[in-house]
Amino acid sequence: MSGASPFPGDWKPNQGSSVALFEQLRLQVIRLADSGALPPGTRLPAVRSLAGQLDVAPHTVARAYKELEAAGVVATRGRNGTVVCARDERWGTLSAAAATYASAARAQGATFAEAVQLLAAAYDAE
Repeated sequence: MSGASPFPGDWKPNQGSSVALFEQLRLQVIRLADSGALPPGTRLPAVRSLAGQLDVAPHTVARAYKELEAAGVVATRGRNGTVVCARDERWGTLSAAAATYASAARAQGATFAEAVQLLAAAYDAE
């Protein structure tokens, strides 16, 4: 984020939105990572520090970080904190998950269309 203040800058979640606060934060980190504003290796603030900056509960930030880590967007490295992953790492993780799902769907006799329909339903349920 050259020339800008460090993450989260002046961004704040919309307290009045119907979108959960952790989800707003999760989406913001993804947007910034995808745009290059948060390049790979960028260290994100500690949970309590970011919660204080955003005026949200620490659990809100922890949940966003946990979901970002599960998606391969960030990696938590103990005392080294939470850092943004390279897109190649994220796609590698997603590719492996997709291969596992495709294999399981084929083993159950699902057609491609059925597998995609189930995936879409699961994706929308989140």
